Amino acid sequence: MPSANMAALTSAPLGRPRCLLGIPVLRHPAPGYATREAAEAALARGRSTGCPVASGLLREVPGGPRQARAHARCSGFQALRERDNAVSMSAHSMLCERIAIAKELIKRAESLSRSRKGGVEGGAKLCSKLKAELKFLQKVEAGKVAIKESHLQSTNLTHLRAIVESAENLEDVVSVLHVFGYTDTLGEKQTLVVDVVANGGHTWVKAIGRKAEALHNIWLGRGQYGDKSIIEQAEDFLQASHQQPVQYSNPHIIFAFYNSVSSPMAEKLKEMGISVRGDIVAVNSLFDHPEELQLSESDSDEEGPECFQVTRVDRENILASVAFPTEIKVDVCKRVNLDITTLITYVSALSYGGCHFIFREKVLTEQAEQERKEQVLPQLEAFMKDKELFACESAVKDFQSILDALGGPGERERATVLIKRINVVPDQPSERALRLVASSKINSRSLTIFGTGDTLKAITMTANSGFVRAANNQGVKFSVFIHQPRALTESKEPLATPLPKDYRTDTEYCDILSILSQK
Repeated sequence: MPSANMAALTSAPLGRPRCLLGIPVLRHPAPGYATREAAEAALARGRSTGCPVASGLLREVPGGPRQARAHARCSGFQALRERDNAVSMSAHSMLCERIAIAKELIKRAESLSRSRKGGVEGGAKLCSKLKAELKFLQKVEAGKVAIKESHLQSTNLTHLRAIVESAENLEDVVSVLHVFGYTDTLGEKQTLVVDVVANGGHTWVKAIGRKAEALHNIWLGRGQYGDKSIIEQAEDFLQASHQQPVQYSNPHIIFAFYNSVSSPMAEKLKEMGISVRGDIVAVNSLFDHPEELQLSESDSDEEGPECFQVTRVDRENILASVAFPTEIKVDVCKRVNLDITTLITYVSALSYGGCHFIFREKVLTEQAEQERKEQVLPQLEAFMKDKELFACESAVKDFQSILDALGGPGERERATVLIKRINVVPDQPSERALRLVASSKINSRSLTIFGTGDTLKAITMTANSGFVRAANNQGVKFSVFIHQPRALTESKEPLATPLPKDYRTDTEYCDILSILSQK
């Protein structure tokens, strides 16, 4: 690393300031020599010490004896070289540290991606960004890329590290670096990147790595052209979150500051309804009313040269340190809309211990195997607990038809009990559901069922994940609880092959008996 930058230094054009890892090295006037022998002697001294500046700048100038001045000048160059070497070693140490951090973050990001069943959406993208950063730093280390020392401090690593640490401190992380679409106040389509989506989608986190001084000055309108203040970015988050409700409530927004935030900015964010995480520091502003200054525009969180210091942010004077909230209050939707697949799954013999068969139908055998590995009924009961149950007339009518054709006696009996718990309502699909274009995955029956749940502001329980994805692709995101499907199998059992008893576990039957005893 040092040698590559020293080579870059010696190859810089003459007559211009030279830069070593961001430190400008100004050329000195070249001394003159009375004889060629004196000049060559001075050059030899420079080369013997390995001083590239002396070697490159000493030249013959006609005039009086200046050997003494040449020797003194070379000694000065030697001191300059020692200083540059110290700077190079400091930068190399920083580079090694950054490489170690990148490697550690990759491991943590990979672990994060595996922390949730089915993975964390965007986890691969986060790992890819970290690996690209590591690759770049390794190129710098190998001397293939020459950069300034200040650039080592301003890589994307700061922001990516903030994302990883934020995700590690939150529960039920569903995605990172998720892109949401929304319409701005002018009616134009925009996109917003949310660094971490947690608590099942109820929490949005923006991770911020820039220093408090830079953030505060941008807020005062003293940033670089194109910079967007944190307050303006907060307005974008609020606008987008109001258009992306989760179970009919807007996501809670947290701005996580990893290099502090000024007290006035923290207060402004709180007034807007945004939570702040990080150190809140004091600030001595040169302006009495910073909010009256025009705000500039950019959404960059990366560290950059801080050329404007119009305020004195005292980072040592920490007024408060705010951690991520341990419990985020979420308005839980108490209404549940049951679709046909859920009604069938709930009464299926597979869900009540009838999963120890090999059926003639491959799909039934696969569902039986899934049930032996993971019981679906406890999941349904847990979600339905203490909630009001609804189903539209079309769903109940079609369910009864399927039950009459394929259901066994036990399944029909359970269906009778279940229907008594449900509020059956008229079909009333919402306007946005009716706007969906019909396809192989979107039919009129599904439109009616999901649309009625949307009108009721209820969460629709379903095993029809294909419809949910197809609707989402058309820009309509329904509030849903998706579970594995189970078919009606009781009437198929006489023709099925029972599995040996050692396939059965006492735990399965204890769980089922516990559920039945609560009825």
